[in-house]
Amino acid sequence: MALPEEFHTIAGRVNNWGRWGADDEIGTLNLITDDVVREAVREVRTGRRVPLALPLAQDGVQTGMIAGRVNPLHAMVQLNQELFGPGTVACSDDAVTMGLQAGTHWDALTHVSHSGKLYNGRPAHTVTAHGGAEFSGIDKVRHLVSRGVLLDVARARGVDRLPGGHAVTPEDLEAAEEFAGTRARAGDIVLVRTGQVRVYLSGDKHGYGYPSPGLSVRCPEWFHARNVAAVANDTLTFEVFPPEIEDLWLPVHALHLVEMGMLQGQNWNLEELSTACGETGRYTFLLSAMPEPFVGATGTPVAPVAIL
Repeated sequence: MALPEEFHTIAGRVNNWGRWGADDEIGTLNLITDDVVREAVREVRTGRRVPLALPLAQDGVQTGMIAGRVNPLHAMVQLNQELFGPGTVACSDDAVTMGLQAGTHWDALTHVSHSGKLYNGRPAHTVTAHGGAEFSGIDKVRHLVSRGVLLDVARARGVDRLPGGHAVTPEDLEAAEEFAGTRARAGDIVLVRTGQVRVYLSGDKHGYGYPSPGLSVRCPEWFHARNVAAVANDTLTFEVFPPEIEDLWLPVHALHLVEMGMLQGQNWNLEELSTACGETGRYTFLLSAMPEPFVGATGTPVAPVAIL
């Protein structure tokens, strides 16, 4: 089924192909300049560090809905082995098998395609079974530190968690800005809190995934207008699920990753950060969210830290 005209209209308004040159592979991360980072460092007032990742565990968020996206399978491959003979120092080693998007993660720009194309107009077939992503793999993101902004949509609406199926709109984002007393600006990493991760933390993995609040197809234009560098939230699907437009699956993924060249993150735990920001009355901070440099990968686990 072809994508509807409504999708293509929005895509035309947010498209960044060629904006940073025909060879560009990192998209809106170009907006995180040295000046942006210097300003971001000034956000640190107390040094309080807030972790934003869910534990990487075998009983993680994945339910088997997406084939191959398995929760971490942890195995010990060496137990107190005296490598150099009896009485020498003994070592223990581990190995892990997991889907790179299984837990708290970034989607690389090559995670999705549409109409046979990836970001910057490259053909989708440049992602191959043996080589992975020829262009715009997550390894091309060599560093990711900037000012973070928490847009706590749930708190702004006076609830702990948005109801399943709530589509977060630009109006919701602006209400969260007003609640926070701040405004997203060029080069920021925006974190959108819906409160949905509370469902997973309560033990309901299936309820966490469906139905879920998430971003509306109207939000990419808002991020584009603000020159946001990257965005993440606390849900499994990122965008509202089931979709707000019947039979239009993952349109926000396609608009962000393919059209805009903007990284997006899922399964971020924003609960402690929401509390910390509420206690301090400050919703901006230095955010370190470095990708693991898996060559050619279309996503990566990440252990982000907000520094207040």
